[in-house]
Amino acid sequence: MDKKQAKERIEKIKAQMADIDYAYFVLDAPTVSDAVRDSLKRELKSLEDQYPEFITPDSPTQRIGGRALGRFAKIRHQIPKYSLDDVFSFDELLEFDTRVKRFLDLSPNTDIEYTAELKIDGLNMTFIYKKGLFEKAITRGDGIIGEDVTHTVKTVESVPLKLKQPIDIEVGGEIYMPIKSFESLNKIALKQKEEPFANPRNAAAGTVRQLDPGIAAKRDLQAFFYSVFTPLGDLPGKKITTQFGTLEFLRSLGFRVEHHFSHFKNINTVKKFLEQAEKLRDSLGFQIDGVVIKVNDLDFQNRLGRTAKCVRWAAAYKFAAEEATTIVEDIQIQVGRTGVLTPVAHLKPVLVAGSTVSRATLHNEDEIKRLGVKIGDTVVVQKAGDVIPDIVKVLEKMRTGREKEFRMPKNCPVCDSPVARSEGEVAYRCSNKNCYAQQREKIYHFVSRAAFDIDGLGPKIIDQLLDVGLIKDAADIFTLTQDDLWPLERFAEKSAKNLIASIEKAKHVAWPKFIFALGIRNVGEKTALDLSAHFPTLEKLQSATQEELIAVPEVGPVVAESIFSWFQDKHNQKFIDHLLGHGVRPEKSIVRSGGRLQGQIFVLTGTLDSMSRDEAKEKIRTLGGDTSESVSRQTSYVVAGANPGSKLDKAEKLSVKVLTEKDFLNLIK
Repeated sequence: MDKKQAKERIEKIKAQMADIDYAYFVLDAPTVSDAVRDSLKRELKSLEDQYPEFITPDSPTQRIGGRALGRFAKIRHQIPKYSLDDVFSFDELLEFDTRVKRFLDLSPNTDIEYTAELKIDGLNMTFIYKKGLFEKAITRGDGIIGEDVTHTVKTVESVPLKLKQPIDIEVGGEIYMPIKSFESLNKIALKQKEEPFANPRNAAAGTVRQLDPGIAAKRDLQAFFYSVFTPLGDLPGKKITTQFGTLEFLRSLGFRVEHHFSHFKNINTVKKFLEQAEKLRDSLGFQIDGVVIKVNDLDFQNRLGRTAKCVRWAAAYKFAAEEATTIVEDIQIQVGRTGVLTPVAHLKPVLVAGSTVSRATLHNEDEIKRLGVKIGDTVVVQKAGDVIPDIVKVLEKMRTGREKEFRMPKNCPVCDSPVARSEGEVAYRCSNKNCYAQQREKIYHFVSRAAFDIDGLGPKIIDQLLDVGLIKDAADIFTLTQDDLWPLERFAEKSAKNLIASIEKAKHVAWPKFIFALGIRNVGEKTALDLSAHFPTLEKLQSATQEELIAVPEVGPVVAESIFSWFQDKHNQKFIDHLLGHGVRPEKSIVRSGGRLQGQIFVLTGTLDSMSRDEAKEKIRTLGGDTSESVSRQTSYVVAGANPGSKLDKAEKLSVKVLTEKDFLNLIK
């Protein structure tokens, strides 16, 4: 982008952030997540670093914090409350360490001790005590002026009203709402047809700012404390020289300190704590959004001081955001195995949930219209875990007028055949069953783990085999020989031998996997399993009528029509003949009717050490049980391996029994 475009982009970001900050700080009604705001702020800072002549006093990068609400008494902080610099990777944390050493005029090889504390996602507060008695609670506000919310904070039971020493002290802490309390509060709001809170921090802020302390007293607010603003030399007792000692001192006075804090001999030893904290965050019962790293030596802290906005001796390590902002550079069509045309947004690369995202699905034309997304738009991208990134919002105020509307093509971009949209469907489909893109996607599906699971045969090898004409469809895979493979790029004699062995092994495939591999429209793993139980052989499934298919549990008229039509198609009949002719033999899975897991539904989350997820599913099914991809009240058990996802949280909410891997192995042995 040139200088003129950079200036325009800076102004657009500032205007957008002004709206976001007004909604957040003044109206107490956030319109976007913190991750979106952080993403915009980082882009703004990057542009301002590149073009410092465009920095203005009203830029969000030049301000300490937000404004106070107008309805409470405003109080000037005796000691200004400065922000923390955000870092989003360990490399950025190493840069922070380098800056600290440079400012202190220390050798790069010198070890600086640090403390690490969980960053509570709540409302930052200042608490003032006189002669050991609680006197006042003040919100951070803009760092200079805050609000007096003593009347509500006094109702928080974890805020001590009397300290264990009769001293004058000003401390910093966080008011937050536990997740379970937040969920209960929102249930009540929904029952009373009131607007629910967006998140626990929003609920905590809204509660603290209640004019009626009686309302705050009924809600479960909690507090953690982590800093002392009063010069420690002015306090009686033993001399405190470290941040770690400060936390212990707070605890000795009767303040509640979050116990997952530690100190480290240098910045490199902090890394493991960061990894552990991210794994821990879903089991804490309250929200955290990162880890605060502070120079442990208080003398160093004093020497480091602050900039106009931030202290130099601390940094906030933010966990990988699940949302970020970026620009839609193009929208292109991807053709799937059933001929569906899916619009895919090509994005300016951005880091989301720990990985670089450059593409996001737009699903279909209706979704594009619903979002109002155009080529050139600034959008919010969301990604959670392994889920495909989605565009969830368009920041329309960022538009320049140069954005372009996207229209679905009338012809397939791969084979140029006409595309059509069937009545009642949202998808456009390519009309050519022999479309190269469809054939390629069908083969990808055929060899996937849930289907034939051919080890060593990935997309790049498949593309190569298609390009040189060795295969035209999935059945041709079983005609390949070592002599076909070893002359190709990426192959040597050993790798060719290994792939042929994998192909040979795959000829004996479980019957449900065979059905799933065919790629019949509307037939997923679960339906394939149901069909295999109802029709024990290929011959019986091939000859089934629509009425017989509808008799299968969970198979309705639409799915029955898809299955019936697929087997009636002469091209598909020929494909199956080729598979069988090349030695493929679907083998009936032994599903124990009336087995000890009969009628029980399992959901798997996380990684199992003893077996793969597919192996676990197969074991459950052979014992008469069933599996599902989502947790509901019908779920019998959730099996939680290492690093479980949101399914574990949902299980706890619905009171579904959770099994450890050891519990699960005992159940199935």
